[in-house]
Amino acid sequence: MKKKKTYAVFGLGRYGRAVSKELIKNGVEVLAVDKDENKVNAAIADIPYCKCANVTDAEVLKQLGIHNIDVVIIAMASNLEASVMATMLCKELGVDMVIAKCASEMNCKILTKVGADKVVYPEKESGIRLAKNLLSSGFVDMIELSKDASMVEIDVRPEWVGKNLIELNLRAKYSINVVAIIKNKKINTYVDPSLPLDKDMTLVIIANINKLNKLKANETNKLS
Repeated sequence: MKKKKTYAVFGLGRYGRAVSKELIKNGVEVLAVDKDENKVNAAIADIPYCKCANVTDAEVLKQLGIHNIDVVIIAMASNLEASVMATMLCKELGVDMVIAKCASEMNCKILTKVGADKVVYPEKESGIRLAKNLLSSGFVDMIELSKDASMVEIDVRPEWVGKNLIELNLRAKYSINVVAIIKNKKINTYVDPSLPLDKDMTLVIIANINKLNKLKANETNKLS
């Protein structure tokens, strides 16, 4: 059975708490850390694994077991120095994916240069949206259009390669409507249903959220 990823969130401001709570709501393990004891005490009712600690100290991170965490989200945009140090230390400890929240374009460039695998602007990406993207296996990006529908970028599944949209019949199976195809960073909004799909394509779809969860569940079962 495929092992669930583990997550750590550094910083328990509004963004960090939103990410943590959404991840926990979806049944994954989250370690939340902040140096402000008041923030930790305020969050612990919603986030069981909360620690008051300095994430810019290498020894502290080792004691927290950060080297065993799959994804670290650094939600301390107001403190660039701390974000930089935490990013560097996490990568040195072998964390596969470090995502850093940043306050400006320049900050994002700096955090990318010191090792962040992904940077996010809080104005453009809410904590809840980030959590949903992380949890949506194979979903490159997700934008909620309403309570029931989302626009999603989704990788072409291996079993779809060489088949066209008519053969796959995604609309009937998963209520998926393909509205564009991305290849080589070019978006083509004219979708030819007879065109065979290849592994380098990304599909832009509009779909029912429950149907997307069904597709994700089917993918997880194949990996079990």
